[in-house]
Formats: sequence, C-alpha cells, structure tokens
Amino acid sequence: MAYQFITAETADYVTTLKLARSDKMNAITPNVFDELSDAIDAALASGTRAFVLSGEGRAFCSGADLMPDGAGYDGLPDDLGQIIEDHYNPFTRKLMDLPVPLVTAINGPAVGAGLSLALCGDIAVMAKGAYLLLAFVNIGLVPDAGATWLVASSVGRQRAMKMALMGEKISAEEALSMGLVAELADDDTTLARAQEIAGRLAKGPSKAIGLIRRQVNAAVEQGLSQTLEIERDNQRVAGFTEDFKEAIAAFGEKRKPQFKGR
Repeated sequence: MAYQFITAETADYVTTLKLARSDKMNAITPNVFDELSDAIDAALASGTRAFVLSGEGRAFCSGADLMPDGAGYDGLPDDLGQIIEDHYNPFTRKLMDLPVPLVTAINGPAVGAGLSLALCGDIAVMAKGAYLLLAFVNIGLVPDAGATWLVASSVGRQRAMKMALMGEKISAEEALSMGLVAELADDDTTLARAQEIAGRLAKGPSKAIGLIRRQVNAAVEQGLSQTLEIERDNQRVAGFTEDFKEAIAAFGEKRKPQFKGR
C-alpha cells in the first residue's frame, strides 16, 4: 500500500518504517499515527519478525505538528487531552505491546513526542550528530506520548526532572551515558546499523523475544514478586515453542539452531 506520510519496506522479515514529512522535520499529525498503525498491522500479518523506525531527511521527528498545513490538517485542537486519548496514547501502547522487537534509528533530532517514539525502541541506535529534546516546557505543556515513563525509567527521577523542567538539548554522547539509548553510530550508518540489529533479532526465537520485551517493560514498574510470576508464565509459554525444541536439538547435535519464530 502507498502511504502519504510514511514509507514502509520489508526485507528478510524486517520492516523499516520511516516518517516521511521531511519538509516538516517529520512532525506528527494524527494521519501519521494512522498510517504507521496500518503499516504495522499489514507487516505483522505478512510475517514480519522485527521493525525499524526512523525518519527521512535530517530529523527523526520534531514532535507534534503545531500548525495547520492547508492540506486537511487543522493543527492542534483546543482540547489537547482528547487528541492524546484518541491518537497519541493508543499508538504508544501499540508500539510497547508489539509481539516482535522494535529498533529505532535516531537519525537526527528527536523532539517532544518524537523523543517518545525514539525511546519506544527496545534498542535505540542514535546518530552521533543527533540530539534529544524534551521540549514541552518550552511551549507551556507537559510531556506526553509516554515520555515521562520512558525517560524516568531510563535515567531516574533527578535527571528526568531536569530534562523535563529545563527543556535543553541532550547530545548523543550524553544520551548514551545517561542510558537513554543503547549505542551510537556515525550519522550515515545509523539506519544500516539499526537494520543489522533488527535482522539479527528477526532470525532469533521470535516468540521468546516478544515475551522478553514485554517482561522487561513490566519489570520496570512492578515489584519482584509480580516479576517472578510473569517470568514463570512466560517461561511456560516459551517452553512449548518449536524454537525451544529446535534449540535443544541443535545443542545435542552441536550445531547452530535455525529459529522459525514458532
């Protein structure tokens, strides 16, 4: 399917999604979320086993589009809570609940809700020339699209508070040292590196990987007792997969397992 605001390409069970509003630094509108959701559903139905999310041009995403574009987008409504409820929150939940891994290639600035999208990646690869900016306070708003949880769960209360209250740029080196991203790459290799990681994950035991991503996300906000129960339940599911049986057979035969995501 052809999209207006994004691109979607699949190769070797990896679907690469790009925000494609480079003239607006890939600013978000509800249509962007709609197209991303459609592309994700179509890719999963076709057997995709990993996603990469990036942006076209010089930015990853500049956050919400604040201005009308004269082409059907009227700008932000008076009731910002409603657009959050109808579009932003459902899409953040969709990304966090994916049954397969998500790698983000932060090719340029990730600002506001764009920072949220960037940090939704299970593994975030950031261009050395990019930056993160929790910019909401600069326009009299509060973090949304999950940014509060995504940042605080990565860096702790004090650093998260400083980022949210000061509204200052965080360089790639700072983001790595703070634990906001997993690794850095040269600007022109960021997407390729993210695709390389996604390709490796796509060849892995997909069901177990999907359970792991949900398990880790849950552990961030739950206690040990609840985490132990989740681990037990997920291990029960993983233990009945074909991939686990293949791994045991490969171990006995002293060969590399061939996972099929079943």
